[in-house]
Amino acid sequence: MQSKNPLVADFVKLANSAAGTLAGMGREARDAARERAKETLGGMDFVSREEFDAVKMMASKAREEAEDLKARVAALEAKAK
Repeated sequence: MQSKNPLVADFVKLANSAAGTLAGMGREARDAARERAKETLGGMDFVSREEFDAVKMMASKAREEAEDLKARVAALEAKAK
């Protein structure tokens, strides 16, 4: 049922405009927060899983080589005495 009262019609238009404005403000706030989060996280130095696994493997190999070298040095020191 529509009202023929212009005051009510103006009030309805105002309410619809306010609802649209609030919805737009909500979208803008959400987009701004998302953009700030991207900027914050983008400035951090993250590595990919592949890079992490490669470095982990290199460290493991270096540890093994260090243990081997320790054993060789110990054997050479034992011979020298």
